[in-house]
Amino acid sequence: MKPTQPFACQHTPELPELIAELGCSLVVSTYQAGKLIVISSDGERLIQLPRTFDTPMGLAVDESRLAVATKNEILLLANDSRLAASYPKQPGRYDALFVPRSAHFCGQLMVHDMVWTKQGLLAVNTLFSCLIRLDPNFSFSPMWTPPFVSQLAPEDRCHLNGLAVVDGVPRYATALGETDTSGGWRGQKERGGVLIDVESGETILRGLAMPHSPRVYDGDLYVLLSATGEIARVDVETSKIEVIHRVEGFVRGMARIGDHLFVASSRVRKNHTFGDLRLAQEDRSFCGITVLHLPTGARVGELRYARSCEEIYDVQILPGLLRPGILGLADSTHRRALSLPEQTFWGQDEAGTPRRGSSC
Repeated sequence: MKPTQPFACQHTPELPELIAELGCSLVVSTYQAGKLIVISSDGERLIQLPRTFDTPMGLAVDESRLAVATKNEILLLANDSRLAASYPKQPGRYDALFVPRSAHFCGQLMVHDMVWTKQGLLAVNTLFSCLIRLDPNFSFSPMWTPPFVSQLAPEDRCHLNGLAVVDGVPRYATALGETDTSGGWRGQKERGGVLIDVESGETILRGLAMPHSPRVYDGDLYVLLSATGEIARVDVETSKIEVIHRVEGFVRGMARIGDHLFVASSRVRKNHTFGDLRLAQEDRSFCGITVLHLPTGARVGELRYARSCEEIYDVQILPGLLRPGILGLADSTHRRALSLPEQTFWGQDEAGTPRRGSSC
């Protein structure tokens, strides 16, 4: 196991080579540390790039776009490789550069999962127990509410959290309770979770251990059972569930590339919100990423963070990008990144000198 920087972590020896062979990078969100972390590989070592955002949670990737759910807004970033080539601080270092381009000020909605769909970007509004789309005229526009929730109210009635799409259309959702009162899910959180068919409104499964991150891969539905650290495959027709792997952590956040599944996990302490879970009592949970070979369910790689990072909400794949960069909001660099359809420029630096970028 080798230590890496800047976020202290250890990883299995094969992980850098595996990520390089897959031809991708990862981006993870940690609201506890207030960071997005890009994880790349040069084939021999992992390279981490942390960027500061305010309580980042759900992430959505679609070609050249990256959406980030933060405490008070949903940020939209766009990739421009031309700006990467001329990035003033490190010209030519990155093969992509995600730059903040717009923000939708929705307020503190506890936005969890987000997905790009045929209807644009959809998000899980956990506070109001509904799926939403962004509307420039309003904080949000509700699209779907679980049938057991009787009205929209900022009460986190069922802790709706996860969303899976099929053919670009919302299909499955997860919640921590089939409840209709303010915070009602908390009383049965460890075994009150549900999986819902968005199209029919039917509850497919009940009694789940804090389900998160439903995903459909090659026609199969997968879900994470956070309270038990289990990755499970669901047979929708029979409502049967098959555990394919167990991780010693609060699993939440899952992405796939090829035959490999990247699953995020968080450390749960006894003094944590979920400190009464068995995971917390056992005190073996860890924060990191587990890589599974999906056809066999075997673990083929792992990364574990040290104390500086206790929690991960989401993980997404950046396919085809070997060393992407991201501009955060902590300094003014993102304000200087000027992108036109046929040209790019870097705006004036502190000395007042504009810098030319590149042309198509």
